[in-house]
Amino acid sequence: MIVAKGLNKSFDGFVAVDEISFNVKEGEIFGFLGPNGAGKTTTMNMIQCISPKTSGTLEVMGMDVNTHQREIKKFLGVVPQENNLDPDLTVYENLLAYSRYFNIPREIAEKRIDELLNFVQLTGKRDTLIEPLSGGMKRRLVLIRALINKPKILILDEPTVGLDPQARHLIWEKIKSLRSRGVTIVLTTHYLEEAARLCDRLVIMDYGKILAEGSPSEIVREYIGTDIVETENDPSVIACLKRHAARFETLEDTVQIYTENPQEITYQLLKECPSRPITARQASLEDVFLKLTGKKLRE
Repeated sequence: MIVAKGLNKSFDGFVAVDEISFNVKEGEIFGFLGPNGAGKTTTMNMIQCISPKTSGTLEVMGMDVNTHQREIKKFLGVVPQENNLDPDLTVYENLLAYSRYFNIPREIAEKRIDELLNFVQLTGKRDTLIEPLSGGMKRRLVLIRALINKPKILILDEPTVGLDPQARHLIWEKIKSLRSRGVTIVLTTHYLEEAARLCDRLVIMDYGKILAEGSPSEIVREYIGTDIVETENDPSVIACLKRHAARFETLEDTVQIYTENPQEITYQLLKECPSRPITARQASLEDVFLKLTGKKLRE
């Protein structure tokens, strides 16, 4: 559905996307992860045909994004990070007005609106203005607005930002339901748990380049292992880890050991450094993200 080869985007000499290649398969959820300024939003903008590529190739459904913008946009649904709904219109009127951008006949649009409101449990809010809606309701409304044209590709920019756990899980459920219907979904999120739960495949980007690509479980196993053992950063601990050729990283007061055999490394630490507190946990996508992109705050 989406194929990029050597894709580059520059702004006045600044390289925002640096010769990246990836592909998105039909009917999968594909994620772009990375810290602020990594290039993921710029990449999403090029897919949406709102920012032309500088060089390389980027095709959506076999069409070049620089020459077939109108044709591509007909097949896209976009959920922006901000809830940009019209506050002067009701829930129903927001959806009906948006349907006009796609020249959908009113009788067809009305039927779709009823189906979509039912899909996200907003039928009872049909004639409500936007302001009284909760954040979760607004987010669900923005989601179904993007579905009014029955898109083949759905672009989600931070789909659950600012939502409480109940609303977030409901959005996740609806996203998975759309995938089961054959909709291809491309998303970006800062919630690593969200990416791990939803994405079939993803890329981690930084400074315009792709650092890792694969399924969440594949990436975790490749860069971390299955588990992490944590203990104090102490010379005796470091010496023990080096003797056993363990993979580890020092983080000021702590040491993180990357392993697929947490019982064995814990046993050796307890045997050789018995006074040190030790914890073991399952490795996560967040561990990979921080390992690859660093732990310093980005502005």
